[in-house]
Amino acid sequence: MLAVREALTLAQSKGLDLVEVSPTARPPVCRIMDYGKFKYEQNRRARKARKKQHQMQLKEIKMRPKIEGHDYNFKLEHAREFLEGRDKVKLTVTFRGREIAHQEIGHRLIQKVIASLADISTVESPPRSEGRTLTSVLMPKQKSTPKAESRDSVPAPSARTAAPAARPASPATRVETGSKE
Repeated sequence: MLAVREALTLAQSKGLDLVEVSPTARPPVCRIMDYGKFKYEQNRRARKARKKQHQMQLKEIKMRPKIEGHDYNFKLEHAREFLEGRDKVKLTVTFRGREIAHQEIGHRLIQKVIASLADISTVESPPRSEGRTLTSVLMPKQKSTPKAESRDSVPAPSARTAAPAARPASPATRVETGSKE
């Protein structure tokens, strides 16, 4: 534990900053560090975390009731790729002319696709008719990862990752010196 003036002179002599890490602790905890470098590292970690995130998109697969086998398999594989890429898939069957009189063909087609993709997807919205189209939305199944279990056993982040407050240190302040990297 150092007085604020001593900690400030120590920080200035090393060419570093005195940063308050935990203002709520009694006495408040401060650290001598290069604040600019700390903010840069924090922003870099945040950018890296954002880069790893995936924004889920809605991809559409359009079919007709009289679809042939090869075309059906081709579209089914595309839907599988989208689901494996963690995107939602909207299945659309469009009826033309007198095909609308036989909507059960479209329902069977969508049910066949849903059954084929049941191993990697769940139905978000069941098949429903909207005018001349029949639509259904599939979403990827949640992965049960062993990472979630191991994440629980990792200790909580240290004061090093806590955001420093921008208020001046009080007279009785605990100061951490040295780098913890």
